[in-house]
Amino acid sequence: MDCIKLILPLLFIIISFSTTLSKGTPSNITWWCNLTPHPDPCIYFMNHSAFAPKHRLEFRDMLVQVAKHRAMIVQDEVKRFGPRCETPHQRAAWADCLKLYDDTILQLDRTLQGLGRTNRSCTDFDVQTWLSTALTNIQTCHLGSMDLNVTDFIVPISSGNLSGLISNSLAINQALLKTESNGMANNSTGIDDFPSWVTRRERNLLQTPLSSVKLRPNLVVAQDGSGHFRRIQSAIDLASRRRRMGRFIIHVKKGVYRENIEVGNNNNNIMLVGDGMRRTIITSSRSVAGGYTTYNSATAGIDGLHFIARDITFSNTAGPRKGQAVALRSASDLSVFYRCAFQGYQDTLMVHSQRQFYKECYIYGTIDFIFGNAAVVFQNCMIFARRPLKGQANMITAQARGDPFQSTGITIHNSRILAAPDLKPVIGEVKTYLGRPWQQYSRTVIMKSYLDNLVSPSGWSRWGNSDFALDTLYYAEYKNFGPAASTRFRVRWRGFHVINSASASRFTVGNFIAGKSWLPATGVPFTSGL
Repeated sequence: MDCIKLILPLLFIIISFSTTLSKGTPSNITWWCNLTPHPDPCIYFMNHSAFAPKHRLEFRDMLVQVAKHRAMIVQDEVKRFGPRCETPHQRAAWADCLKLYDDTILQLDRTLQGLGRTNRSCTDFDVQTWLSTALTNIQTCHLGSMDLNVTDFIVPISSGNLSGLISNSLAINQALLKTESNGMANNSTGIDDFPSWVTRRERNLLQTPLSSVKLRPNLVVAQDGSGHFRRIQSAIDLASRRRRMGRFIIHVKKGVYRENIEVGNNNNNIMLVGDGMRRTIITSSRSVAGGYTTYNSATAGIDGLHFIARDITFSNTAGPRKGQAVALRSASDLSVFYRCAFQGYQDTLMVHSQRQFYKECYIYGTIDFIFGNAAVVFQNCMIFARRPLKGQANMITAQARGDPFQSTGITIHNSRILAAPDLKPVIGEVKTYLGRPWQQYSRTVIMKSYLDNLVSPSGWSRWGNSDFALDTLYYAEYKNFGPAASTRFRVRWRGFHVINSASASRFTVGNFIAGKSWLPATGVPFTSGL
């Protein structure tokens, strides 16, 4: 039996909200489960409970605990059937799923620990982020099998409705979120500032040119042998074995580093400092056409918390004919990329999950080249559409929000969307769109940004020729300017909006990823508000 058939839980089933409630009372678990979008798996897996919850907080905690238990069962099946994979494609998809389910358990466990009754250490907004990530991981596992055309082997495990259980947890936690205190507080000062947790040393590192800083990295990587290592991954591996997980700085000297790097989810607070995006380049050429999943095609894969990169280029040189080929994949919570470049064609930058911030970055690509399901803000960035293959159109974003309660989306703020040099000569022959809906609740907001004449007057694209997600997506524009900024001829979908300042403020750094309940690990000056 094929390994993929045995490892995946029931994915992407759509169960409508119950139209009728049980005749029971709050003392009945069925009554509580009927408050969720997926009551059937809730009732099935929670009927064993010796008691019904007394309030939503208790019910939320029970839901997360049940979801974790189911995730551990699926994880065991993933491990057990791995050796039965018969082809390289099956093994590649299996390896992704193994890693992603491990991380799902980590996110659920992190949630339960944070919600500890005697020593609570997180906010409801944190919980929404981590549950969103847990659900995204399951989706990514499934998509990897699609990349490598092994979906015909996939059947769900009959008792593995993990995605529905996590979705229920998201829905109940959303009801507990309080706007003023959990991520939507009015923190929009409109001035440049640092998060309060950033140390004086880190502020100096981030604000001052390297030539003026007495840089004291923990490790130095240099191709000429003048550092501790010649390979970046060697330095990252050594950092993962340290006893204390405080900020660990790796200086990557100028050079072209041809390698794939991974910062694991047990390797937090890594900071990579280059000598400038033109001088320090990390590059590889993995692609889906080359036998990798989109997820694992990344030149750099980042999972550890609070990751910071400065003055580095991440590149994937597979080229436009090789399909999906990621330069950087990030699932690092509270992370920042400052003055970095990301170069590729299709699927250049995978903002996979968690909370991320990009400042003064350069991003190059063609199809869906900013994609994923993080809560992410791009501020003061330069976004360049390149020349695609003949007959292709450029899609700048493909946001992957698959559940209406996920706290995810893409914000592009105070940035510039331009044609790359290779596109300029044929700009009239290539359609370029701001985005298209990869998943049902795709959410992208572009505000106060310059849109050059490469952008199509309609602005946004359907997914193929279908009407998929046109009513459920959320695409919005606010006070953009430039030749293509007019919304007169924009799409007329129910999900498209020209918004006012009150709505736009929900997607600023101050509100979308830096509310009073938590501070993103930007480590760079940022504009909190509009």
